[in-house]
Amino acid sequence: MKEEEKRTVTLKVENVSFYYGARRILENVSFSAEKGDFIGIIGPNGSGKTTLLRIINNLLKPMGGVVLLDGREISKMREREIAKRISSVPQNPTVNFDFSVWDIVMMGRYPHLGRLSIEDERDEEIVSRCMKLTNVHHLANRSVTEVSGGELQRILIARALAQEAKILLLDEPTSNLDINYQIEIMDLLRDLTLKKGITIICTMHDLNLAARYCEMLILLSNGRIRAIGRPEEVITRDNIKEAFGIDVLVEENPITNSIYVIPLGSVSSIKRREVISKS
Repeated sequence: MKEEEKRTVTLKVENVSFYYGARRILENVSFSAEKGDFIGIIGPNGSGKTTLLRIINNLLKPMGGVVLLDGREISKMREREIAKRISSVPQNPTVNFDFSVWDIVMMGRYPHLGRLSIEDERDEEIVSRCMKLTNVHHLANRSVTEVSGGELQRILIARALAQEAKILLLDEPTSNLDINYQIEIMDLLRDLTLKKGITIICTMHDLNLAARYCEMLILLSNGRIRAIGRPEEVITRDNIKEAFGIDVLVEENPITNSIYVIPLGSVSSIKRREVISKS
């Protein structure tokens, strides 16, 4: 992608901080995202990953710092205006209502509809195209309560794409999915960045998937950015040990050329084994 094209859509997070009472969740977090970027946010549970996504989507207000979308402070934008620019897919999604898959994806058109207007032919064309792109068009008339976990994730991505937003936020998009669905979802997300120029920011637990697919990683630890950059710059033995409290080997996959992590054991377990071996 040409550099001048990448500058057309810009998200900036500047010195964002957030607290629950006296407990620090995020402190002075800063990064920027350009058109077509694939950014992964990694870190242990409680490090602030989901909170950061919610602040970016204006669902939470930062107690310090700002989020800028195309140079505008997002907290001062209208909800419908934000929804035309940023869409999201939640973690571990469940749908308990007996809607058809088509109806669920059509819900993504709400930012573009007037208060009393109904969907027209263009809305239907967009929904159909998004369903084909995510390979769920054959499920259009099925109840959403009858689909598999992997299918539901693709359906919700289709709904997010139907918003025609240029930024897509996903919270743990591969959690609780079998490995075949994990690869399928990550392949889809990568194609969206490369072929559609969509900017993707997602939280991830699987370090190996994050290293393979994301072009930039942000490692959060105790609410602060421990490291930011390309996967090989972020996923290092020292960084993982410091953030997760576990010792690892970091090697290069000879087939994919991406790095991968081999856990050796928690730091406390390794120290305990050393004490036992010496006694």
